[in-house]
Amino acid sequence: MGIVETIPETQATGKTAEIYAQDRDALGYVPSHTKVLSLNPEAFAAWRALQGAIAGSMDMRRFELVTLAAALGIGSRHCRLAHGSKAKRFFDEGELVRIARDYHDAGLSEAEVAMMDFAQKLSSDSAAMTDADTLLLRGAGFSDREIVDIALAAAARNYLSRALQALVVDVDVPPGLSETLRQALLDPLNTRESVAG
Repeated sequence: MGIVETIPETQATGKTAEIYAQDRDALGYVPSHTKVLSLNPEAFAAWRALQGAIAGSMDMRRFELVTLAAALGIGSRHCRLAHGSKAKRFFDEGELVRIARDYHDAGLSEAEVAMMDFAQKLSSDSAAMTDADTLLLRGAGFSDREIVDIALAAAARNYLSRALQALVVDVDVPPGLSETLRQALLDPLNTRESVAG
């Protein structure tokens, strides 16, 4: 739990109140990350506009897969859980559990796996990326615009996830997320930590 003091929902005014209301309407609650990041409501609104511009030009199934892979590369529990829940619109729970545990062995297309590999590498070792990484996406059938969108979606996830990690924001478990899916989303992160430790 971080030390940043947030504005209680009953005391929020102006842009902060608007941001809280948007999340209550969309999610049914106001997540911890919203409360922390809305301390700078202008920056948070700009982040949402950026995310909307990126996601708006992508197939949403593709956007959620890239986001899950980027969150895995970063080690972000926040984003794995949040987007694991959002991805339920595009996958049944069994498929999503398999993707969360190992997307290489989840019945995804070769193009989807290549895109997720790219997003995970961008999030874990972007300095090591070369033209070969982009060529793998091109070889999988992605256009240059689609490659840019994939990179932007993963890089934007890095921005948000790293801010949440740095501020030690509480990790929310979205309502309606089953224990099986929750564990599948978090287990790869736990495994990575035990190997690193």
